[in-house]
Amino acid sequence: MSSESKEQHDLSPRDSTEGNDSSPSGIHLELQRESSTDFKQFETNDQCRPYHRILIECQEKSDTNFKEFVIKKLQKNCQCSPAKAKNMILGFLPILQWLPKYDLKKNILGDVMSGLIVGILLVPQSIAYSLLAGQEPVYGLYTSFFASIIYFLLGTSRHISVGIFGVLCLMIGETVDRELQKAGYDNDHSAPSLGIVSNGSMLLNHTSDRICDKSCYAIMVGSSVTFMAGVYQVAMGLFQVGFVSVYLSDALLSGFVTGASFTILTSQAKYLLGLNLPRSNGVGSLITTWIHVFRNIHKTNLCDLITSLLCLLVLLPTKELNEHFKSKLKAPIPIELVVVVAATLASHFGKLHENYNSSIAGHIPTGFMPPKVPEWNLIPSVAVDAIAISIIGFAITVSLSEMFAKKHGYTVRANQEMYAIGFCNIIPSFFHCFTTSAALAKTLVKESTGCQTQLSGVVTALVLLLVLLVIAPLFYSLQKSVLAVITIVNLRGALRKFRDLPKMWNISRMDTVIWFVTMLSSALLSTEIGLLVGVCFSMFCVILRTQKPKSSLLGLVEESEVFESVSAYKNLQTKPGIKIFRFVAPLYYINKECFKSALYKQTVNPILIKVAWKKAAKRKIKEEVVTPGGIQDEMSVQLSHDPLELHTIVIDCSAIQFLDTAGIHTLKEVRRDYEAIGIQVLLAQCNPSVRDSLTKGEYCKKEEENLLFYSVYEAMAFAEVSKNQKGICVPNGLSLSIV
Repeated sequence: MSSESKEQHDLSPRDSTEGNDSSPSGIHLELQRESSTDFKQFETNDQCRPYHRILIECQEKSDTNFKEFVIKKLQKNCQCSPAKAKNMILGFLPILQWLPKYDLKKNILGDVMSGLIVGILLVPQSIAYSLLAGQEPVYGLYTSFFASIIYFLLGTSRHISVGIFGVLCLMIGETVDRELQKAGYDNDHSAPSLGIVSNGSMLLNHTSDRICDKSCYAIMVGSSVTFMAGVYQVAMGLFQVGFVSVYLSDALLSGFVTGASFTILTSQAKYLLGLNLPRSNGVGSLITTWIHVFRNIHKTNLCDLITSLLCLLVLLPTKELNEHFKSKLKAPIPIELVVVVAATLASHFGKLHENYNSSIAGHIPTGFMPPKVPEWNLIPSVAVDAIAISIIGFAITVSLSEMFAKKHGYTVRANQEMYAIGFCNIIPSFFHCFTTSAALAKTLVKESTGCQTQLSGVVTALVLLLVLLVIAPLFYSLQKSVLAVITIVNLRGALRKFRDLPKMWNISRMDTVIWFVTMLSSALLSTEIGLLVGVCFSMFCVILRTQKPKSSLLGLVEESEVFESVSAYKNLQTKPGIKIFRFVAPLYYINKECFKSALYKQTVNPILIKVAWKKAAKRKIKEEVVTPGGIQDEMSVQLSHDPLELHTIVIDCSAIQFLDTAGIHTLKEVRRDYEAIGIQVLLAQCNPSVRDSLTKGEYCKKEEENLLFYSVYEAMAFAEVSKNQKGICVPNGLSLSIV
């Protein structure tokens, strides 16, 4: 060890009085590993300021009777007045607030342009994602149409595009396939092979006396899941439990979407190759699907394969050009619509279905089907599936709403967003629709093409209405392989997250691990289990961070009252006989042992000292001290041990957010152990919550409240004054007596 290092670590009183001629005028901290300097000239009559105790008077808390509190709340919420009724209506229907103030000249062009472009993009995507959800193409168009209209009425975000979202479609499709199998539908027949459904009764279409076919039953399942998801979302809004979304961190959501994207890609592989395979469900469906694909790869339809490759060659480069030149293009090239139209014409005039048995979309009816209530018998079967769907849909919608609101300088109401997305699911479930949420890709297009308000959603709905009333049947010959390519190409954003991993790793390794665990579990297990695993692992990581938190000894920055870690910064002053300890975490039952072990390791271990003293005392009792006059005396136990240089430990509680009963008991135990060896323990910078817990836990008596300090510097000065007042040259303050 160098002489400089020895000088820094020497805490003798002699060194503490040696001056340092060149003291810096400002505060300069240099990072290092383990280095500190003595507390230079830290005497009351020199650099140290005179000790003054900080006294703060607490606010008086009113003793509110619980019964009175409830009655007051009920009176406040149950009162009805014209002003309150108006505010409730305006709050529930935000359109009544912004539409009368709509600036036609300023906003109409951007809203119409963005609405048209998003509508054109939504047509092929709605048809493509219908296959992912296990539904007929027309139901995807219904879903996008109703979602655009309802969010226009209820939403508070000006920019997000609400409609079909790939991950939710995947989750819906998994539930639909499971219920189809339970009802006895196989992959090749439109009628149930067993003739009965799981509840044992023949399932009839109530509009006619025929058995409900596979398509009919699939949309009944999808509508039932959607209805329950909407009910959950509205209930969360009513009870204001939107806080559940905070457990879905950005890393978790990103990993979940990426993992689900692999499952989506896998589910579309059979359409790319023109294979007629059953859809795998449950744990490990991704691996099972690829096994089925490779086992049947010799049955590949060459027409579908060639079509898929051609569409990929057109879509991928054009999509990249759209992104590369998005700042120069007034609107993105609607390449998906161009591909759909070209592929439909080629399939129709080339008679690809008749000549090569290529799988096509089939008949898409015009107009709307009559509304129908969800199938109540299916609710118990899909209620659990709807929980994960509702939380994911809400979390994505709110996060996108807040992101674009912050970017454009306005605010959104999370609770109202929950109502909006909830009713975007409840009402359309009566019109043969499935679950919706905000979608990032379409929202980015909407924003970049000049969207100003949700009036653009009405324009989008009009485009979809035109397709539903007139154009839909023209897509009869559209190949399913084309729709699969559109779905896969739109996964690029989620799959590109791998490029951000090095940056994420440098910023937070824990977030990167959460991302990987959620991504792998969502892909290899299932989407629902993956989400649950991600949430549980994320919470475990939070607990792990508090279980073994960082702790350090502190030193004073020269010419200031700032204390920093002596293991992190150079040129910090430390005072002989006083150690300042900081624990960077809440103190509760999980980390109480970590707190004690860190404190004992970095200061002194009172348990070991007491054991050593007891052993020394036993040896001293056996020895007799003979005086020169022949008189025998015994030394008292107080003289049986060497005095300690350390006399005060200050615990900086600024980073301790809360205490539980175990934490309070630990502080009491630590204080008792140190006092037994003559070391006083002082607590500094306790927040009001910690102070309140200490008071209720009877950490100290009324006359001992002076052991709690509002600053570390104040505690340091108190320790100096209290030691100097003792005036005995024994650092631990014990009086020595000879019997």
